[in-house]
Amino acid sequence: MTRDRNGDGDEGRPVADLHLHTTASDGVLTVPELPAAAAAAGIDVVAVTDHDRVHPSLDAPVTERDGVTVIRGVELRVETPAQRLDLLGYGVRDTETLRAVTERIQTDRKERGRKMVERVESHLDVELDVELREGIGRPNVARAIDESDAPYDYEGAFEHLIGNDGPCYVQRYVPDFETGVTALRESCAVVGLAHPFRYPDPEAALDRAADLDAVERFYPYGEGSAAAADGELVERVAAENDLLLTGGSDAHDRTLGVAGPDAESFAAFAARVPGV
Repeated sequence: MTRDRNGDGDEGRPVADLHLHTTASDGVLTVPELPAAAAAAGIDVVAVTDHDRVHPSLDAPVTERDGVTVIRGVELRVETPAQRLDLLGYGVRDTETLRAVTERIQTDRKERGRKMVERVESHLDVELDVELREGIGRPNVARAIDESDAPYDYEGAFEHLIGNDGPCYVQRYVPDFETGVTALRESCAVVGLAHPFRYPDPEAALDRAADLDAVERFYPYGEGSAAAADGELVERVAAENDLLLTGGSDAHDRTLGVAGPDAESFAAFAARVPGV
């Protein structure tokens, strides 16, 4: 059953997917494919949040594609003294500050991708078919490893080669928290903390959320995981700091709607993003 933005449909089910990736970074979905993927999930609002990059074919903070509302967003990785965090910006407007930050990151991403591919090819004596473009990330390299003559699949590529402790890993530039927040606040209607329980120190991550507008409450950590059962902590932090509750599938494939805000949470979010 298709759910509308007023909450009709299955109670508690996602009414939007506010966290997904496309071919502009390390996902496989294209923007023209979004309406069909959203329809298959029974949702009519999605946010494109590519890594460290605003999707180049989305020309406004909010657009409509074949009946699906598409929010222009970004997922920006930032550095804190304790750990790296991912911030989600929604309703992105083009600003010089954000453009400068993302362009520096993308220049570094391409150089990092080149070095990582060279290391894998030398380490395994294989050739990888990877386009060294803006948005390239480790998933792109892992897919190429999986499709090559290398003795590793996608997961094995991370485990044995390009994971943080792997022999082919290359460090990349990450802006500090203050730089990232400043750029996002200037350009976005809503700025939130992504997946708080994916970090080494979730409580420290949630402390940082107090400086933002939102926190990701609805996220597919995995059924039965401690993180999935700790939603009450996120809700308490949100209530104490007047934060919106957001969420999404974090899709890097074509399956949307695995997680996302319910009708009440989405209504509060939509009220802050003009055009939704």
